[in-house]
Amino acid sequence: MKIVGLMSGTSYDGVDVAAAEFTVERDTLWLRPLGHRGLDYDDELRERIGALLPPAATTIEAVCRLDNRLGEVFAEAAAVGLELAGGTADLVVSPGQTVFHWVEEGVARGTLQLGAVARVAARVGAPVLSDLRSADIAAGGQGAPLVPAFDVLLLAADDAGTAPAEPRAALNLGGIANLTVVAPGAPVLGYDIGPANALLDAAARRFLDRPCDLDGARAAAGRVHPGLLAALLAEPYYAAPPPKSTGKELFHGGYLDERLAALGEPVPVDDLLATLTELTARVVAAECDRHGVVEVLAAGGGLRNRTLCGRIAALGAGRWRLRGTDELGVPTQAKEAYAFALLGWLSWHGLPGAIPSVTGAARPTVLGSWTPSGPPAGATPARPPRRLRIRT
Repeated sequence: MKIVGLMSGTSYDGVDVAAAEFTVERDTLWLRPLGHRGLDYDDELRERIGALLPPAATTIEAVCRLDNRLGEVFAEAAAVGLELAGGTADLVVSPGQTVFHWVEEGVARGTLQLGAVARVAARVGAPVLSDLRSADIAAGGQGAPLVPAFDVLLLAADDAGTAPAEPRAALNLGGIANLTVVAPGAPVLGYDIGPANALLDAAARRFLDRPCDLDGARAAAGRVHPGLLAALLAEPYYAAPPPKSTGKELFHGGYLDERLAALGEPVPVDDLLATLTELTARVVAAECDRHGVVEVLAAGGGLRNRTLCGRIAALGAGRWRLRGTDELGVPTQAKEAYAFALLGWLSWHGLPGAIPSVTGAARPTVLGSWTPSGPPAGATPARPPRRLRIRT
């Protein structure tokens, strides 16, 4: 199968597109990357998405307009994916842009992704799988993270089929940082551990008028503020046990404003960015140490932040090694897009894509809703009816 995977994360900076060919040999699923590309959102679209996210108030009209605008963007991204796949694909996976993930008292109640899926199907002429989180939530799970289905297959065994002798982890640094842990004789763990780029980008937009602190340059020039770091590390979410998930519903610009106001003293911008960088690095290191991992395979946009990656590596020195997924043939900037392509392959074959030990669901679930691009394969053509009658 050729599958195009799309991914737009909580950083809402654009769409990652990846095309892959999947083949099966006995108990091994082979993924052959056919190419990937990142398509940036323009400034106007980023502003519209940001205006919808908590704590902002919005209208149904704004949601509808954004849904259709995002559908056009995802349709264009899917068309790029089709080119990467050589002109045709069996399936497109378009999870959409998350604008709200509803969690109350640690329980996921619902989730909302925008991206007018019918526009994607109409553009590419292939079936589209979307709404990948709802089935797991209906089964009592968090609906996130979903990438552990990819991680566990990548980390569970070496080329000889031998299970790893020591715990290993996969780390994704997007808007939110999530971790998957694969350990011998233990259930797979995977959960959102806290902010990666979410608060950093919020601060950059607010105080630098930029989408991010490029390469972590301003953070590198600053000094960690001990009082602010302590206040941020006191967030109850970090102490909550998995399964758990979070997003911009918690870690947004307003959250940062509240902590700065409670501090009661000004914090220079570079020091603020240095402190937020240290926060993410400390949280990542603490979770890796908690599980005693010996290696961390990292991916995501946060790897572009050299200061952040340097701090994570320094905190893990002597205990675990940090390296990128590209060393295994998975491009670090497109890993999640490839992971969603894999989830599409699983759903196509009626296989669960969510792991109950990760999400907390009562049972494994086949993920997603299907949007066909035309009649189902094998459907018998029929003449359009002229009338309907009721037989009693």
